[in-house]
Amino acid sequence: MNITASLNAYRNNRVGPILRASDITEGVIEAAIEDNPDKEVSVQDKTAYVRIEADGELILRRSTLERTLGRPFRMSELEVNLGSFAGRIETTNDYVRFYYEKTL
Repeated sequence: MNITASLNAYRNNRVGPILRASDITEGVIEAAIEDNPDKEVSVQDKTAYVRIEADGELILRRSTLERTLGRPFRMSELEVNLGSFAGRIETTNDYVRFYYEKTL
C-alpha cells in the first residue's frame, strides 16, 4: 500500500451494514435511503453480500423497515443477516445507528 492509499484509508468515515444476501436486503436498501435523506447512500452488491454505506452516520428505523418489507419487523432480524458493519453501532428496539467517531 502506498502512502496516498494509507492516508485515504485513514480519512475514510463510511459507515453502515454489510448484509448477507437475503429476503430483507432490498427492503433494507430502501429503508436506508428513506431514513437518511440528507446523505448519499452507497450500495455495493457483491452477490453474496451487500454493503450499504454513508458518510459519518446511517440510521435504519424499524417503522421504515416494516413499511419497505410490508410486514412486522424485529431489529434482531437485521442482526441475524448482518455479516459485518463499518463504523460503530448503536442498537435499540426501534432503530439501528451506524456512526463514525474519531477518538484520539
